Amino acid sequence: MSTPTVVVIGATSAIAEQIARLYAAQGAHLFLVARNNDKLDIIAKDLKVRGAASVDFIVADLADFNSHKKIVDQAVKCLGDISHLYVAHGTLPDNAACEKEPQQAIAEINLNLNSFISLLLHFAEHFRTQQHGTMVAISSVAGDRGRQSNYIYGAAKGGLSIFLQGLRNRLFVDNVHVATVKPGFVDTPMTAAFDKGPLWVSPQTVARLIARGVAKRRNVIYVPGFWRLIMLMILHIPEFIFKRLKL
Repeated sequence: MSTPTVVVIGATSAIAEQIARLYAAQGAHLFLVARNNDKLDIIAKDLKVRGAASVDFIVADLADFNSHKKIVDQAVKCLGDISHLYVAHGTLPDNAACEKEPQQAIAEINLNLNSFISLLLHFAEHFRTQQHGTMVAISSVAGDRGRQSNYIYGAAKGGLSIFLQGLRNRLFVDNVHVATVKPGFVDTPMTAAFDKGPLWVSPQTVARLIARGVAKRRNVIYVPGFWRLIMLMILHIPEFIFKRLKL
């Protein structure tokens, strides 16, 4: 089995950092991307201690679409062949604030959807040239059905899931696997203000489940798996009932 060569975009996020740790334990070569240099430096040093063969990183504002080709070029320069790509950046917008300021809603859509599309399309050309590899993007169960409490975020993640379906279809002939990850409630700094219940899980658990699903070449990975059933039930609520619910 060859040594993994892994690109992690949004590497300072809780889930992405845990994914990087799993690959570090395998002696992987890692290339990290995020916007905070100090956090990246700390994470890179930690991953080396955990067994990574090499860790390189680049600081980038992922909302700046002009930086995306540079990210791909630098990743290829450092790793050459890329076995895995994880795209895991993003924000959890304040839905009420977005409703009052539509430009804020557009900015959130740009980061949580359009920047993913741009990055994935740039990397797709490299993977097509390789004729192998795995591309993984973090979507969300929020994208399965629009709810009044988070439909701005849900719209971005729903659009991302549809995009990934098409990309998966396109790259299948090139022996490139595209995985859609749909986490439920994850206890991270981004969700610190939320009350936690029995459906919440840790980033470590989510990372392990993602890695397991990717290893099995699953197309859509609900994490934890019970969210597949929950969302199936939610999807089957008739619209005339659903629109009356306070969700």
